[in-house]
Amino acid sequence: MKKIGMKILSIILVMSLLIGGSSATTTASAADLGKTLENTGLGIVALIFSTLVGGLNFIVPDSKDFIKVEDRVVENFYEGTETWNDEAKADAKWSLGHAKASLVPSDWETKDYYLGGFIDPNNGMVNKVEEIIDDMQIRVIALSDGSDRGVALFANIDCIGFSNGDIKEIRKRVEAMDLGVEFNSINVSSTHTHSCIDTQGLWTNLFPKLFTNLLKSYIPFLEKERGADAEYMEFVYETAAETMKKAVEDMRSGTLTYAVKEVNDEYFNNKNRSQSTSIIDELARFVFTPDDTNYKPTMIVNIAAHPDVAGLPVDEIDNGRDLTGDYIYYLGEKIEEKGFNFMFFNGAIAGIYEGRGPAGDGVPTERRYEETLRYGYEIANMALNLTNTVEQIEANMTDAEKAKIAEEKEIGGENYTLWYEGWEPVTEKVLEPNLNILIKEVKIKVTNPLIKLVGKLNLVNYTVCKEGLDYYIFAEIGYMEIGGVKVAFMPGEIVQDLICGGGSLTADGSYSGKAFECKTIYELFGEDAICFGLMNDALGYVVPDNDYTMALLGDHYQEMISLGRYAGSTIMNGFAEIAEEIK
Repeated sequence: MKKIGMKILSIILVMSLLIGGSSATTTASAADLGKTLENTGLGIVALIFSTLVGGLNFIVPDSKDFIKVEDRVVENFYEGTETWNDEAKADAKWSLGHAKASLVPSDWETKDYYLGGFIDPNNGMVNKVEEIIDDMQIRVIALSDGSDRGVALFANIDCIGFSNGDIKEIRKRVEAMDLGVEFNSINVSSTHTHSCIDTQGLWTNLFPKLFTNLLKSYIPFLEKERGADAEYMEFVYETAAETMKKAVEDMRSGTLTYAVKEVNDEYFNNKNRSQSTSIIDELARFVFTPDDTNYKPTMIVNIAAHPDVAGLPVDEIDNGRDLTGDYIYYLGEKIEEKGFNFMFFNGAIAGIYEGRGPAGDGVPTERRYEETLRYGYEIANMALNLTNTVEQIEANMTDAEKAKIAEEKEIGGENYTLWYEGWEPVTEKVLEPNLNILIKEVKIKVTNPLIKLVGKLNLVNYTVCKEGLDYYIFAEIGYMEIGGVKVAFMPGEIVQDLICGGGSLTADGSYSGKAFECKTIYELFGEDAICFGLMNDALGYVVPDNDYTMALLGDHYQEMISLGRYAGSTIMNGFAEIAEEIK
């Protein structure tokens, strides 16, 4: 954009006043002028894109499933615990149950299934499953603090994303089981793995369905195909409900502890949104230890990193057609190997990826999934040893583990890094049995013309509402205090600056040249808060309003899969309301 010719420069400067890019003054520095020209160019691209896609929206009729905002009925929604308890109930005990299941269909070799995450020339724009490398799983915990305020269910699904409409289908099935307990919430999150079967519908035989549904838009009595495979989604609903049932049946009393540690931030890479300057390099873990020692403890791990390495098509060997749970599978495998049940929650991951350098250790790999294996194992070792000293870590190693390190040191040479070198343990705290949850809906205006078109073509399972000429999606946000540990339930892929502050919230660091006016999660709830991302919805990227542009170039490609320019402020204003309610 900075190489625009002088012949069109004057036109660009005039149009910038109309488009709303950063304005220039006669006293601006060269850097300011450069940014002005760059943003002006982005503004023109945004205008062209919005005009073209907006034109398509104009000629494609609304889906017959769209409803008026005032006609919307709220179903299968949980508000959380009825009361907010400041202290644990006398003689209360934590109860937790765990269960997991595979989501790989038995007929994967005879039926076409598509992986969600990448459609790319390197996989021929088709990402059919051709090989199963490890597994696609659902993991569930059921949790109660013994206060008679209900059980909280949490499911974590290995998938690119799970829409709120599909989550409500799971809730409906669980409710129909009559498990003999009251639920204060039923929460479903996604790992955002780019190499598991598509559960959203944007990667499943996309182009034929897109054109078919476009034609059906003009024939009212024909039903559009949904994006995700309907039979497979039915299998997921049923498996999820059955796994939740098993978790409830597995509940038993015990103690819950918490530890959190900043790890080497080279394990986390801000790859493609440089103006979002924050990297949350914390690894948080909860450990539930049953009173009955005949049962396994459960470890719950929370970090923030895209699991998208194994799914990227790059060549004939790694063609993006292999199903794998990416680093999360191997993170769980190692933790389970050490005698724990495993549960995972991803964090705020917009633009944040696996920093594989330290885990690579200079050891050659043939397949990309092997890189995720190494990364997952190292994160698992950290989670297992948050409270251990270097001496304790080495004393607990098996002979095979020591031999593996020695072998890889020789291979890696100067590129080898020992994950626990200089390791300092942290203190683990016992959590009082007090669980508070507050969940609310927020009404997000859809301004992204591409997402409007996706809604009209019925590709993703959302209830789209209209108010006048405007379109809206209702999403869920939530806040939990689990024994005093503060957790924000964030829908979608959240820019980390919205959690802890950063460059994209400032006037100087943002596209618009204006500051973001809402408070961050840290400002609302404290700097010790953590984030469970893609929770109860996978509504795409959530970026600050002031750094939003539909130019879709460079560091702004995330806006292509976002509801629009008001998603960030709507969600953060919702959290501000929650903070006010729990005071």
